[in-house]
Amino acid sequence: MTTPTAPALTVTVVTANACHHCHDAIDVLMKNALSYQIDVREVPSSCAEGRELIATHRPPMSPLVLINGEYFSSGRLPRKKLRDYLNAHATPVVVDSDLTPQAARHHG
Repeated sequence: MTTPTAPALTVTVVTANACHHCHDAIDVLMKNALSYQIDVREVPSSCAEGRELIATHRPPMSPLVLINGEYFSSGRLPRKKLRDYLNAHATPVVVDSDLTPQAARHHG
């Protein structure tokens, strides 16, 4: 018998070239992906999907961060807001007896 698990939150980060806030957001999100079931996607602002997301959400600064397609933030990633959101909406990562996280994550 399998136990149903909640789907991972999809966090999309629309990044710009040479953006230190973008690199920082990816780092923070990847560290949080060790504790919560989140799927981190990096989308360059120069690609078609990135341009479309920027046109839709019109962020004043990079990076644009979306959670499950909804606007979360732009500019420096707000750590407290992220922590509060993950605590309220994300499923913690379950570690099996081999200490291998069971949550699927990718970057790129």
